[in-house]
Amino acid sequence: MSSELRLKKLRGSGGYIMATVTDEQQMKGNLGGPDLFLAPIGRLNDDKITKHFCNTCEKEFEGPPKIEFENPNEEVAENLVLAERGQYICKVCNASIAEYREFKKPNEEGEIGSAKPLNANASTAPTVEVVTAPTVEVVTAPTVEVTQPGSAALVSSIEGRAVIDENANKVGIVKQVGIDASTQSMVLVITKNDGTEGSIPWVSIKKVGEVILLGKPEEEVAVQSGKCSECGFVNKDESKFCEDCGTKI
Repeated sequence: MSSELRLKKLRGSGGYIMATVTDEQQMKGNLGGPDLFLAPIGRLNDDKITKHFCNTCEKEFEGPPKIEFENPNEEVAENLVLAERGQYICKVCNASIAEYREFKKPNEEGEIGSAKPLNANASTAPTVEVVTAPTVEVVTAPTVEVTQPGSAALVSSIEGRAVIDENANKVGIVKQVGIDASTQSMVLVITKNDGTEGSIPWVSIKKVGEVILLGKPEEEVAVQSGKCSECGFVNKDESKFCEDCGTKI
């Protein structure tokens, strides 16, 4: 994997920043769509950030925003510790541009156990309503590949993973997967940010990876002929190099 730094736009719920990131950081920030998000990447050094945009100010500013963070080292589940939480803040109006949380496993070889209440003031998801959990029949958590939720591929358990809404806000942590007794449909049972329990219909999950991303599952899109993989410019079919950035097609 290349270690070359690239300038990218990283979005948050209250704006975005322009920063140079590695390929590994880009993969963390990619939650399944064309945009990259700050929340999964975490804290970046000031010298990596060139600009920031605040939705409240409706203006782009040169340089990095303020970054405030703390290290609670709070156990949020068995073998899962909240090592750091912080936010990117506009230097002009002090509005939050993005929030992030970094988790660590004290025992890398061990599994993540039952979730515990998390004392955090994260914003409630505006696009997905997390309701009180109905009576559910608990089943073994499915193991899924990092792909669309409907995939039948197998991977590690998703218990203990963060649940992120479409605006990159964390709404809770996966507790278990169950079956809604009234509809016989699969649901994701989570521990919400306030420590209470809730459930989310499985069909509301967009993608499963290091975090659980909520939203409508993406449909596969055919690769457009002549489209540059680097800058997205659509070239003529016979082009061997991108007419915009020069990358080999």
